[in-house]
Amino acid sequence: MKKFIISVFFTVTLLPLWAQNPEITQKELKEYIAYLSSDELKGRKSGTEGGMLAATYIETYFKKIGLKPLGKSYFQYFDVVISADADENCTFKAGNYTAKLKEDFTPLTFSSTAELNADVVFVGYGFDINTDDIKWNDYTGIDVKGKWVLILRADPELDNPDSKFIPYSNEASKVLTAKGKGAAGVIFVSGTKLDKRDQLMKLKADQTESNFGLPVVQVKRSVANKILEKSGKTVVDLEKNLNTDKKPASFDCNTNVSAFTKVNFKKVKTQNVVAFLKGSDKNLQNEYIVIGAHYDHLGMGGWGSSSRMPDSVGVHHGADDNASGVASVMEIAEKMVKNKKQLKRSIIFIAFGAEEIGLIGSKFFTEHPTVNIKDIKAMINIDMVGRLKPSKELSVGGVGTSKEGEELLNKYIKNYDLKLGISYDGFGPSDHASFYIKDIPVFFFSTGAHEDYHTPLDVIEKINFNGLKTLDDYIYDMATYLATTDKNLTFQDAGPKGRSNKPSRGMKVKLGIMPNFTKSDNKGLGIDAVTPGGPAFKGGIKKGDVITAIEGAPVHNIYEYMNRLGKLKPGQTITVDVMRDGKKEVLLIQLDE
Repeated sequence: MKKFIISVFFTVTLLPLWAQNPEITQKELKEYIAYLSSDELKGRKSGTEGGMLAATYIETYFKKIGLKPLGKSYFQYFDVVISADADENCTFKAGNYTAKLKEDFTPLTFSSTAELNADVVFVGYGFDINTDDIKWNDYTGIDVKGKWVLILRADPELDNPDSKFIPYSNEASKVLTAKGKGAAGVIFVSGTKLDKRDQLMKLKADQTESNFGLPVVQVKRSVANKILEKSGKTVVDLEKNLNTDKKPASFDCNTNVSAFTKVNFKKVKTQNVVAFLKGSDKNLQNEYIVIGAHYDHLGMGGWGSSSRMPDSVGVHHGADDNASGVASVMEIAEKMVKNKKQLKRSIIFIAFGAEEIGLIGSKFFTEHPTVNIKDIKAMINIDMVGRLKPSKELSVGGVGTSKEGEELLNKYIKNYDLKLGISYDGFGPSDHASFYIKDIPVFFFSTGAHEDYHTPLDVIEKINFNGLKTLDDYIYDMATYLATTDKNLTFQDAGPKGRSNKPSRGMKVKLGIMPNFTKSDNKGLGIDAVTPGGPAFKGGIKKGDVITAIEGAPVHNIYEYMNRLGKLKPGQTITVDVMRDGKKEVLLIQLDE
């Protein structure tokens, strides 16, 4: 607490330096990014002291330049789940054997808080599939009602990238199937084909505390073998037979398991920082243009943080992602205050919290707006704009969400040394998506991903400040037009709207590429073709590229590629590293629902 007080005092002492120049300047952009990406803020993770310092810095700035709160406070608070962990009271006992938590077993994130003492039935891969291609029911002729079921993870065709088992192989699908058969609890175990090291899965917070209503655990093979002891079989034997015979082989284990499961979710309070500038036209001042950027980042990194260097714990500075966007909003806001008399509509400036863990801040604002959501006529999102490349290409997404969008962009680009790279889809990997879902025209400005994205190497020294000022002037012109024209943009659908909340068993993640199956030098996965309109195509992957990593995890061949892909979720935004013409590129890919 002492450090926090000192830091806030330091922030306040900076105030006389602010708002000295109403123009957008490199000097002020550098000042704001320097503080937001400093070691003191420790990566601005949501719910941390560093995150609060960043929010306070932005709030104080908004006050100083004359913006008003949009409500009673500049802060719009909400809660987020930042971690999930097994409760220390979790227990697991198979017969006379007592397993150790986090060494021998772990509850899964979607396990309920429950205590169950029951017999165990081995049900193979836990399938109940009846399609034209597959007939496999592990529950035929076996009674699992009120019992534990022991299930092998994955499927019997791990070496087949086109296996028809893939849609049925994830843990959630298997739990739903077991529950539908009357099972009271689920025990997962990994076969050697899936995981030779036999590691326990780590719990990861996914912004939901919901569960499947029954205890779900994973155990090591040594524990599973204790359960199987009376049958004279082992996990290795069963996996081998199932993979060879490709037919059910379920049986009663004649073993009792007693367990208690509970998962603790850690919640923290964080906030959006919201301010507004009132328009000058009596007829239009109750209409709004939103200009926003997320201020949160990955904190100190580590596993589960989305860091592309998860084994490297250190300050993830986020100078480009997204101190550059926040600094841009600050400078644009200052210039608009100076020229407020010409603005007919009101402008809402928002620094969003918790973008990195699921666009939570922007979703919260659009679900709990402090103005009528229908009065918001356009949204400009600024995210990662500090690395303008020598090609001078500025990426703009969401252009198809209004009939006039592309024409408007082209109207002002001629005044700047910039090249437009246009994407029409309204849904994408940043906060504008939350507004598009509400039928609001959006523009998403970015200079794209790079090798330092989501690593501790995203530092201020690598920011292109000349390029940043140029594109901020361009965005200012765009925003000013939207705030002064008598006509509103005409909204139109441009691509799918968000993620489905309905549970689904048949979903399979695809990039939309044709791999080069003959490439066998273990230096990556070659690409022979890219499906037009697919995730890879939209994200910039090209024929001839070689995929070397997905989400920072190496890809040496088709088997590693399928393994990495199998751990992803539909709708997720991922990074894909490719080698192209001897150079490494990092691309952002939005997976289809």
